Amino acid sequence: MHIVVPIKQVPETSNVRMDPETGTMIRSGVETVVNPLDLYAIETAIRLKEEHGGTITALSMGPPPARKVLKEAIAMGCDEGVLVSDRAFGGADTWATSYTLAQSIRALGEFDLIVAGERATDGDTAQVGPGIAAWLDIPLATYVAAITAVAEDAITVERLVEEGYQILRLPTPALITVVKEIASPRLPTLRGKKRARTAEIPIFSTENLELDPSYLGLKGSPTKVVKIETPKVTRGGTTVIANDEDGVTSAVDELVGFLRARDLV
Repeated sequence: MHIVVPIKQVPETSNVRMDPETGTMIRSGVETVVNPLDLYAIETAIRLKEEHGGTITALSMGPPPARKVLKEAIAMGCDEGVLVSDRAFGGADTWATSYTLAQSIRALGEFDLIVAGERATDGDTAQVGPGIAAWLDIPLATYVAAITAVAEDAITVERLVEEGYQILRLPTPALITVVKEIASPRLPTLRGKKRARTAEIPIFSTENLELDPSYLGLKGSPTKVVKIETPKVTRGGTTVIANDEDGVTSAVDELVGFLRARDLV
């Protein structure tokens, strides 16, 4: 079984900054981590490998520093990592990103299953996984909370829905996106860290991928951020200080009057 795990390098939540000119995220000089929800996809793939055998390829699209997250995936238990990196890919929206990743997966050769995280914490769209499945024209199950059976040519999953769980049997190759309920990510082992340190990370780019240039990067993205504004919170009000019993009574009366004036009580 060959499992592919698309992962993303994202800024730590407190470090997210946007470029007001281009509407894209500023990634240079920002501390980054593996997208936290991708860790569940990595763990799912590792457990499948432990139970059924096979190999795992972690795939990440981003600038050269994204090698860091691929090495972390290898340290956790993935067999190899591939970086999809080219200036032509910069500024891609989810449509262009999923196209580029799908073409990269084709370049990897035959695969049985793609396991992706539910969404990325920086974009929060949950569109790239389904987009990859659409470009590859393979079955898709989103919000997978459990894998209940794995056969030679199919996989059975429990999909989290509003009413409970939906059981689906997907012919393989297929793509699933997983939620936190599926597993608890393990920590990298010392042996894994040593292997990751010396692991070679090949690079896929416009030079070695079959790509349509009109589908790449910012120019090939049908959706764009037109304007970015920082919300301004304006709070007007009255501060009432109650230092004694009379002050408390006055404060309560003022609060009740405020609520009644707005038909809230």
